[in-house]
Amino acid sequence: MTANAHDDALIAELLPTFIAEANEQVAAFEQLMLELEDAPGDHDLLGALFRCAHTVKGSAGMFGLDRVVAFTHHVESLLDRLREGQLVLTPDLSTLLLESNDEIRHLVAQAAAPDTEADLQAREQLVARLQSALGDDKGKPEAPASAAAAAPAESAETLRRWQLAVRFGEDTFRNGMDPLSILNYLGGLGRLHSLVFDRGAVPGLEVLEPETCHLGYEFELETSASRERIERAFDFVREDCQLRLDECAGAAPPAAEPGDAETPAATAAPADEPARSSAARPRDTASGATGGGAGDDGGYIRVHATRLDEVITLLGELVIAGAGASQLARQTRHRGLIEANQQITRLIEGIRNSTLKLRMVPIGATFSRFRRVVRDTAAELGKEVTLDIVGGDTELDKAVVERITDPLMHLVRNALDHGLETPEQRQAAGKPASGRLTLHACHESGSVLIRIVDDGRGIHRDKVLERAWRRGLL
Repeated sequence: MTANAHDDALIAELLPTFIAEANEQVAAFEQLMLELEDAPGDHDLLGALFRCAHTVKGSAGMFGLDRVVAFTHHVESLLDRLREGQLVLTPDLSTLLLESNDEIRHLVAQAAAPDTEADLQAREQLVARLQSALGDDKGKPEAPASAAAAAPAESAETLRRWQLAVRFGEDTFRNGMDPLSILNYLGGLGRLHSLVFDRGAVPGLEVLEPETCHLGYEFELETSASRERIERAFDFVREDCQLRLDECAGAAPPAAEPGDAETPAATAAPADEPARSSAARPRDTASGATGGGAGDDGGYIRVHATRLDEVITLLGELVIAGAGASQLARQTRHRGLIEANQQITRLIEGIRNSTLKLRMVPIGATFSRFRRVVRDTAAELGKEVTLDIVGGDTELDKAVVERITDPLMHLVRNALDHGLETPEQRQAAGKPASGRLTLHACHESGSVLIRIVDDGRGIHRDKVLERAWRRGLL
C-alpha cells in the first residue's frame, strides 16, 4: 500500500470519530448561543462559543474538509468581533449564528458527499449575510493558508519586531494541540524571521515517544499587532508551554532576507487562530455545553451503545445461569457450595446494576434541545415565551430518552401553538406579555414523571370534544 493510500485509509477510518465529536461541538454551540441570548455580555460564553467553532474548523482542516473550514472561518471571524467588543449581539445576529451553526451541522453530516446546487446557493447566501454583518459587503476572498500571502498590508511606521521563545509541555499533543498551527497564525499577523528549533531537547529514536512533545523554538516576529494579540495565539496552550515575549529595541528591520524562515505553508487551513490537532479529543467539549471554561474530560471514554447492549445481554444470560447454579447448589445441600453460589449471585447482581447505570442519562440534555424549538417557534407565531427546566438531572435509560423525544416535541409544540397566547391577548387578560413554559421531571413511586406546563389559556374542552366527534373518536 502506498503512503497516500495508507493516509486515505486512515482518514476514512477516523472520519466517523471526527463527525461524532464535531456534532458534539455543534450541539454545544447551539446551547451556548441560546444561553448567550439571555446574557449578551458574558465573555465566558463568547469564549466557549469561539472554541466550539474553532475546534470544528481545526479538526476539519486535518481531514481536508475544505468546505467546513472555509465556512466556519466566517463564523469564527464574527465571533471574534463579538469577543473584542467590536460588535454587539442583536436578535438578528443571534439568528444568523444559529443558522450558520445549522449549516456547519449539515456540512459535517455531508462531509463525504458533493454539494448540490441548492446547498451551494444556501451557503453562499449565509456567507453573504456573515460578511455583511462583519461590514464586508464586497465578499472579499478568504485569506489563503500561506503565511506570505496572508500577511496583512502594513505600513513601515507601525511595524514592530518581537522576540519570542516557546517551550511546549510534554502533554501538548495529548491535549489536542498542534504547535505548528500557532506559527501559521502568527505568520498571518506579520512576517517571521530567524526561526530556530531546539533540536537538543529531542531524545534519540530508541527512547522517543510519539505522543510526547519535545518541541521548542525561537524566532522574531515583525508585525503591527499588539502584544495582547500575539499572546492570544497561545491561549489554548498557556498551561502547557513556557512563553517569553520581548519587544526588540530600535526601529523595524528591513524586509526579510532570503535566509529568513517563513511560516510552514502545509500546517493548517486559513490562518486565523491556532488549530487543534485531531490526535486527541478536545478537552473543552464537556465544559462547552455549560458555558464553562476549559474542562478536563480525561476521565471519560467513548463507548458505542451496541457494545454496551452486548455486555448487558451477556450479563442477563449470566444472571440466569447463576440462578440455575444456585438451585443446583441448594439441591446438593452442600453448605460451602451454597455460600459460594450466593456470593457469586451477589457479585453478578452488583455488576448488572452498575452496568445498567451506564445507560442512564440526564433528561436535562433532551430538555435543553427544546430551547431552540421554543425560540424559533415562538418567533414564528409572534409570541414571547420563556422556557424553564426543572429536574434536568433526573436520569432515564438512553433508549427511553430516545423514544420519548418525539412525543415530548409534539407536546411542546402544542403548548406553543394552542396553549400560550400572543402578548396582546395575555395583556388583555391581565397576564405578563411573556408566557412561561416549564419542562419538569422527577421520580415518583418508582417511575419518572415528566410534566409539560404552560401558563396559557389552557385547553378548550368543548373544541376538543367537537373535533373528536367529527373524527368518529367518540
